[in-house]
Amino acid sequence: MTTTTPLRVVIADDQALVRTGFRMILASQGIEVVGEADTGTEAVHAVRRTRPDVVLMDIRMPEMDGLEATRRILAAEGEQVPRVIILTTFDLDQYVYAALGAGASGFLLKDVSPEHLVSAVRMVQAGDALLAPAITRRLVARFARREDAPLPGGRDQAARRSTLGTLTARESEVLRLVARGLSNAELAAHLHLSEATVKTHVARILAKLGLRDRVQAVVLAYETGLVAPGGGDAESSTVA
Repeated sequence: MTTTTPLRVVIADDQALVRTGFRMILASQGIEVVGEADTGTEAVHAVRRTRPDVVLMDIRMPEMDGLEATRRILAAEGEQVPRVIILTTFDLDQYVYAALGAGASGFLLKDVSPEHLVSAVRMVQAGDALLAPAITRRLVARFARREDAPLPGGRDQAARRSTLGTLTARESEVLRLVARGLSNAELAAHLHLSEATVKTHVARILAKLGLRDRVQAVVLAYETGLVAPGGGDAESSTVA
């Protein structure tokens, strides 16, 4: 009989009560909490020690904040790099910008429901990317227009635009739809494809563009003008 490996999570938050609550919620759904940290420094060490699939990372912590800890975790070379979900009590644009710039795959407010928390962890581990319900693609578009916004892959504007030329017509179409917030199921229905085929297209897009996940793909699509901000898209709680 095949045994499924449980999803592994590290929780980094300077409030013990928050860590305990999240651990209980995740454990009740078969998700294993393999480490906890109450500072950014401890979070980096915990990730290196336990190699989790996902990190729940508070922004405001002693010694090193969660954004810097996220940058260090995602900059690791030759290691399995986890997905990072940023957690905060503050619904402020600058934290969204900073989280996206640091390479986070998700952003949630701490008052998230237990069901949404579990769903978010599973979505991000599977390669999807999300923003909290109160945070919309409007913020992603605004992030992409900021002159000081970190750029996906560390490349300049001309280099990023040139990489788009490596995409097939179908892949360019998929990237536009991903940037506009369509889920895999919605992409499949819109393009009359199977979800497996959609996932293959997305994986190839990320590989060709040298991007880690869909958050970076969305930002790049806006930065390069492939998708224009304010294009009349409906708001969504998820990004692809």
